[in-house]
Amino acid sequence: MTMSQNQNHENDRIEQPEAQAEAEAGASAAPEPADPVEAELEALRAERDSLRDKLMRALAEAENIRKRAERDRKEAEAYGGTKLARDVLDVYDNLGRALAAADEAARKHARALIEGIELTQRELLAAFAKNKIEQVTPEIGEKFDPKLHQAMFEAPVPNAEPGTVIQVMQHGFTISGRLLRPAMVGVAAARPAGAGEQDAAGGQGAEAEAPADAGGPEAQ
Repeated sequence: MTMSQNQNHENDRIEQPEAQAEAEAGASAAPEPADPVEAELEALRAERDSLRDKLMRALAEAENIRKRAERDRKEAEAYGGTKLARDVLDVYDNLGRALAAADEAARKHARALIEGIELTQRELLAAFAKNKIEQVTPEIGEKFDPKLHQAMFEAPVPNAEPGTVIQVMQHGFTISGRLLRPAMVGVAAARPAGAGEQDAAGGQGAEAEAPADAGGPEAQ
């Protein structure tokens, strides 16, 4: 055997283990065939999770619809008669105006009529109460509440705190706690700047003049 043949033989022995290692590495890297039963189970699990998610969404939507229907029912029960109640308020106001216009002579000569109007007004208030319609009756000096009152005018009034009620022109009403008609009121306006100082100066001047007036008769 020549030297060249020996060299080739050595190279073949070196290349064989390398080729075998590469073949083994390729075999380990190749994916193993999937188990059909496991694959089917995985598909069933995915379908189950999808159906469960759809079911939960459907149940949540059904619950929202139920709550919405219940809320609408309660609102219809509480406020369904709002328009009718607002129209009836005009009747109540007219009864009040008729009673306010009746002087002593009218009450004396039409006593039965006046009593009938008063009875009708009381029955209206009783019907209002049954339907949770309540009067808004501001007090003089009460703080103006924009949620319940409507300011018809503003005017500066001595000794009245700005922003308080100084006159009640018409009572308001609520239905189930919701404003049906605001009370119409007059509100005390803020006094012009310097008005207080002028009043104080005027008061001091009056006090300064008082001793001279009081001392005149004594001197005489």
